Amino acid sequence: MPAKRRMAQLVMLAVAVLIVMGAYANVGLAMNGEVPSGMLTYGLGLGGLMLAAYLVLAKFAPWADPLILPLVTLINGLGCVMIFRLESVPMAGASSNSQIMWTALGVVMFSVTLVVLRDHRMLQRLTYTAGAVGLVLLAIPAVLPGSLSEVQGAKIWIRIGGFSIQPGEFAKLALVVFFAGYLVAKRDVLALAGRRLLFIDLPRARDLGPILVTWGLSLLVLVFEKDLGTSLLLFGTFIAMIYIATQRTSWVLIGVLLFVGGAFVAGQLFDHVGARFSAWLDPGSPIFYGNAPVCLEDPPGDPLCSKSYQIMQGLFGFGAGGILGTGLGQGHPELIPLSFSDFIFAATGEELGLTGLMALLMMYALLVERGLRSSIAARDPYSKLLAGGLSFILAWQVFIIVGGVTNLIPLTGLVTPFMSQGGSALLANWILIALLVRMSDSARKPPPQAIQNEGMTQVFQR
Repeated sequence: MPAKRRMAQLVMLAVAVLIVMGAYANVGLAMNGEVPSGMLTYGLGLGGLMLAAYLVLAKFAPWADPLILPLVTLINGLGCVMIFRLESVPMAGASSNSQIMWTALGVVMFSVTLVVLRDHRMLQRLTYTAGAVGLVLLAIPAVLPGSLSEVQGAKIWIRIGGFSIQPGEFAKLALVVFFAGYLVAKRDVLALAGRRLLFIDLPRARDLGPILVTWGLSLLVLVFEKDLGTSLLLFGTFIAMIYIATQRTSWVLIGVLLFVGGAFVAGQLFDHVGARFSAWLDPGSPIFYGNAPVCLEDPPGDPLCSKSYQIMQGLFGFGAGGILGTGLGQGHPELIPLSFSDFIFAATGEELGLTGLMALLMMYALLVERGLRSSIAARDPYSKLLAGGLSFILAWQVFIIVGGVTNLIPLTGLVTPFMSQGGSALLANWILIALLVRMSDSARKPPPQAIQNEGMTQVFQR
């Protein structure tokens, strides 16, 4: 059975690489009338990287879900193609070479994680260490000077010379490990019911401490780092995991009320939070700080200045793409600010259309579904929580960025997993996939006695 699954996985990986190479050739033909000169090198490089990842997976996680790696390969490859397409326009600011380099490093981190972490349950012993590491990583940008941590108003970076890293991307993994370990230990207490309100059993007042602490932490991130995305990602993940642990709907309702209330108060007290909500409610009209009209995303004085010129350009891109898109290399996604990063989903929508975006979202949905399936199949509570939390954080991140780009929710500044340019997010997400693969292998692997019996049956058949 593992051999059959591995062969199917290898075929799907080859198909994913061929699709990416076809998209790469399409961009060159549309823009220059010829196949890009580096197409063969790019295809061999991507194929070699994924073959190496496949061999490591086959050796160290042979029972893992065969669909996870091909899905990530296809999404990551299409992201590299879009960045290559944007790189051809100097004003876009994209760099495909750096993205390919970060992809290679991400595959290395994926492989190292699988080789080193033979049993993910050992992470449970590091519960509070992971929590401390996550908090430190979150706090570092807030205490650094703005010159070393602030980019476009958000203090989420560490920049030293030509090197930069976004520690919050790694903090989310550490905090999910902490949440899983903590909630496994405390789930019986947190599941106890207090007073009943209408049709909901509320938790006891003495048990509200963890959710209030996490809520306070998310608000601190929102206020001091001006990072609505990480704040929403952190608190939403904790609410999802506490629901998985206790099966109490009341925790979800309390979490929603806390975050909406906190965001409303922060929007009234802090300009940078209020600006985000104002741009969401009415992105087409000017925004004011004091009496001077300025742009949320663009330099002051721009004649196209509105509450969010970036959001408006992204919506125009979606409209230009229509159902089938303008075609790879035939649109103008470079007109969207940060089209290679925050708004790569809008750039993709312009050239691939609604049809292409639906296919892309389906790939993300399949990836999350495979992670949740591993969570359901896990044999111990800690694995269920950890796999569920990692799957949710991936789905939640996609929802937040897609919702912001389409103006469904306020724009947060998160990036599209595996597609947006940037090393920190790409490395963290490849590590996340490695953890899901490890847990999938553990969940799908038959008990030792079953493997032994199957081997003896095959011997007798021969």
